[in-house]
Amino acid sequence: MSETEAKTTMVMEESAKLDLDDLMRRYDTESRFRLLSGWQGKMVALLAVAMSCFHFYTSGFGLLLAQMQGAVHLAFTLALVFLLYPANSKQSKTSGIPFYDYILAGLGVASSLYLVFFFNDLVMRAGLPTTTDLVMGFILIATLLEATRRISNPILPCLAIAALLYCYFGRYMPQMLAHRGFSVARIVNHMYLGTEGIFGTPLEVSSTFVFMFILFGAVLEKTGLGRFIIDLSMAIAGWSTGGPAKVAVVSSGLMGTVSGSSVANVCTTGMFTIPLMKSVGYQPYFAGAVEAVASTGGQIMPPVMGAGAFIMAQFLGVPYIQVAIAAIVPALLYYFAVMVQVHFEACRLGLKGIPWSQLPPIWPLLKSKGFLLIPLVAIIYFLLAGYTPLKAAFNGILVSFVLSWLNKETRLTPDRIFQAFEAGARGAIGVACACATVGMVVGMGTLTGLALRIAGAIVAAAGGSKILTLIFTMCASIVLGTGLPTTANFIVTSTMAAPALFQLGVPPMAAYMFVFYFGIAADLTPPVALAAYAGAGIAGADPMKTGVTAFKLALAGFLVPYIYVYSPMLLFIDVVPLEMIQAICTALIGVFLLAMFTIGYFKAPLAWYMRLLAFGGALGLMIPGTASDLAGLAVLALIYVVQRIKEKKISTETAL
Repeated sequence: MSETEAKTTMVMEESAKLDLDDLMRRYDTESRFRLLSGWQGKMVALLAVAMSCFHFYTSGFGLLLAQMQGAVHLAFTLALVFLLYPANSKQSKTSGIPFYDYILAGLGVASSLYLVFFFNDLVMRAGLPTTTDLVMGFILIATLLEATRRISNPILPCLAIAALLYCYFGRYMPQMLAHRGFSVARIVNHMYLGTEGIFGTPLEVSSTFVFMFILFGAVLEKTGLGRFIIDLSMAIAGWSTGGPAKVAVVSSGLMGTVSGSSVANVCTTGMFTIPLMKSVGYQPYFAGAVEAVASTGGQIMPPVMGAGAFIMAQFLGVPYIQVAIAAIVPALLYYFAVMVQVHFEACRLGLKGIPWSQLPPIWPLLKSKGFLLIPLVAIIYFLLAGYTPLKAAFNGILVSFVLSWLNKETRLTPDRIFQAFEAGARGAIGVACACATVGMVVGMGTLTGLALRIAGAIVAAAGGSKILTLIFTMCASIVLGTGLPTTANFIVTSTMAAPALFQLGVPPMAAYMFVFYFGIAADLTPPVALAAYAGAGIAGADPMKTGVTAFKLALAGFLVPYIYVYSPMLLFIDVVPLEMIQAICTALIGVFLLAMFTIGYFKAPLAWYMRLLAFGGALGLMIPGTASDLAGLAVLALIYVVQRIKEKKISTETAL
């Protein structure tokens, strides 16, 4: 057996040893569901498929009124959560549903559908709720908080409870936070029967755009798109220096276009790419970090970004495609930074690519399964053609159904469609719970006016300084992101922190994108870096070391948001063509210098003072302005000359 064949065998054996389910359960709370069988398993599967069928039908043939659509969506969600997720996550592998979870599921469904069955009566007596209305509202709030605790973690429901208590006890708060206080009836009425509480914008988006795009991703996955993406990435980048790491970057970025979870992305693509990276010489912690950074970036990769992007479009009142277009340049800078860093690391270690003989040939691959990418192209076309995201996702699923029959291996048979619809519903209920629960936090802000007070406090604490306000907002987004799902994190920070940026004249798109980026970055920020820890679990590496390395690799992702706040043209805001071209080119060169700083290599190892110089040059190129750009280019030229001389010296010494 040749050395390369031995490596391939080792990768396959190491992948086989890894238990994907155990990894997902360890790092992803949404994966800690009961393993049901028999009639209970069939019942839950049918319920999940019914949920997908409801959304698929309404998206194609007409939605219900927003509040009714959200109520049906939430009824399905609560039923599935209580039937699938035990009260104690340690019991997640036990089969069987206890009687009290049937009761909780029934209460959640009844309190949700109460809005549907008595909708006209509720509208007629708006503002004058009956005792029954309030009791049903209280039941829904209680069951929703428990469901969110089960599928997410205690932080989000605790935040919602704190918001509810603040609504009631506001009169006893310090002067800056004080308000007149509201009765329990008024709070329940606002959260349950109003349009700015549980059934506000977040749940409205979850029950329409978000669900359909999650279903679209589930359908594509059943066609074999995931395996095709990895094979295509191998064919494109596997041969180059440090090829396996570049495969991880490309495949995870592509997978991120249809996956809304960084942890799930790490576990699916990382099962193959991390052992492959280790087999060619990358350190385990570095391999885990690369996969984590690449997978997390998938949530900012157009055209299908994380659920937060749909909510952002709704908050901004703009078409979703406008948000996707605004994300193009930041995503390009993020992935370019990661790609350059893995290249420098491979050069530093003297790693090679994978021999051509072991790579899938690209043209036969594209001929046999290239059509699997057409639905993604179709989505972009539909969005650009003016279709709503909802209709675009519906049409994209139909295109997937038709195209899948071009190849026997990819055909969406009735059984596969059933599995896709079940997976789509399961994948959406976590987002639904987060959106509904965080709706109460938003409702608290509108009821008490706290959001404006917080914005004013942030600006006052920063002394009116834009850079300090940005730093405070970044810290708030990361801290919240360590405990909240990305969607919930974005909604909270966009409601509480982003208004502070508005007061300083930051364009709304840039402000929302700023908090969106840092909410996602929390998955890579120790001490709670779930995506990095999942990568460490697959790599068999130290979690903290993997997290710190991931933070370094994602450094560009921490700097890019500051750039587009100061240069909104990178988000296609008030574009001046020549200035925008200059800003993009210099930002790319700046990211190149930043990679030298983080890895400490360019043609030869960089001395510590040269690394600091590279960091300064990177900042100069990223900061808008011709003078700073010229200074950054001068630094690049100096480093090139010094390192070229050093490279020749090393080559001469090696030859001797």
